[in-house]
Amino acid sequence: MIYREAGQFKTSYNSDQAILPIFQDRVAMVLMLLFAFVVIPIVANDYWLGSILVPFLVLSLAALGLNVLTGYAGQISLGTAGFMAVGAFAAFNLQIRIPEVPFLLAFVWGGLWAALVGVIFGLPSLRIKGFYLAVATLAAQFFIEWLFTHFDWFTNYSTSGVITAPPMKMLGIAFDNPLNKYLLVLCIVVLLAFAVRNLVRSEVGRAWMAVRDMDIAAAAIGINLMKTKLIAFGVSSFICGVAGALWAYVVLGTVEPQAFDISRSFEILFMVVIGGLGSVAGAFLGAAFIVLLPILLNNLGSLFTGGQVSTGTISHIEYMVFGTFIIFFLIVEPNGLARLWQIGKEKLRLWPFPY
Repeated sequence: MIYREAGQFKTSYNSDQAILPIFQDRVAMVLMLLFAFVVIPIVANDYWLGSILVPFLVLSLAALGLNVLTGYAGQISLGTAGFMAVGAFAAFNLQIRIPEVPFLLAFVWGGLWAALVGVIFGLPSLRIKGFYLAVATLAAQFFIEWLFTHFDWFTNYSTSGVITAPPMKMLGIAFDNPLNKYLLVLCIVVLLAFAVRNLVRSEVGRAWMAVRDMDIAAAAIGINLMKTKLIAFGVSSFICGVAGALWAYVVLGTVEPQAFDISRSFEILFMVVIGGLGSVAGAFLGAAFIVLLPILLNNLGSLFTGGQVSTGTISHIEYMVFGTFIIFFLIVEPNGLARLWQIGKEKLRLWPFPY
């Protein structure tokens, strides 16, 4: 079978520790990147780029940030949307008050402030875990949303509480059309995804997984629980903050607290659970499931009914089918879609004798 790695010998430590040690995986990654950077900009129209693919990429990035905390470090969080809001408002306020600042630097600034807030609200993880930690992060979600709603300074004293994101320009290029926005978001997502993939293979990532599996044993072998957990909260919140800035600047074009409510946090949590905890690919698979499947179901419903059924009825059927799919996947494989993909690759390695 073409996926077998027999005969691919590692002759150095660096080759053995490569992010993609199997040649077929490297080829598949190159093909996917070529498809994303070359084919999609050619064949996709503005609607697909601006209304489907860009939100999918941004939510994938937010799910990746949550997966760092929950999937790799084992710390449950229900405040993801709150950390996204911190990133969005921090980036907005920096550019409003210092217009000369490049928007990419504003995104990093938003991520750093989200990381700081995440570390602060991650302090309870040193004493509590599980359901109690989820409640603590839920309190962070409500507090952040309340803060941005009731203090007008964050919205530049806007009477409506909704402000327009500053235009994005860099090196004479204006990111004001769906294609440029798509390429911008794609570059940021790919960069951060590879950074996370590399980070989880490092000493920090191994410490995260040790704490996730058994924190008492991790502490017994010398892992600093406080440092490990707070780094996880900081890295996760940084990625979520960048995703929040992208959601405000690229997807919505506005900055408002209601865009980062509790339903957004649950949506991202569902992406991680369905896609697969502790997997970079799971963040993208979960986001694709949540974002793209309802669109597919809606189009299929309109196609099969021939427009004879009302939009409201199709919408209700869509939710029913969508929920059924979620329950089905969780029963078949509780570890998510990423695990199904991994099982498929393992069967290909042993073909024609898959177990």
